[in-house]
Amino acid sequence: MSLITYFKDTKNEMKHVTWPTPRQTVVFTVSVIVMSLFVALFLGFFDYIFSEYVIKYIIQ
Repeated sequence: MSLITYFKDTKNEMKHVTWPTPRQTVVFTVSVIVMSLFVALFLGFFDYIFSEYVIKYIIQ
């Protein structure tokens, strides 16, 4: 298969893609950011708790 055929096929396939609306794109992006912040805070909280425990009870 030549490179030109590849690009033609790719162009044809891209016509079949259902793209999200601008509103959906914003909602999905905000959702990802909020979930990422939640996971970061969740993991950071437990990291802090466990590190304090290790410092207080294990290293001492």
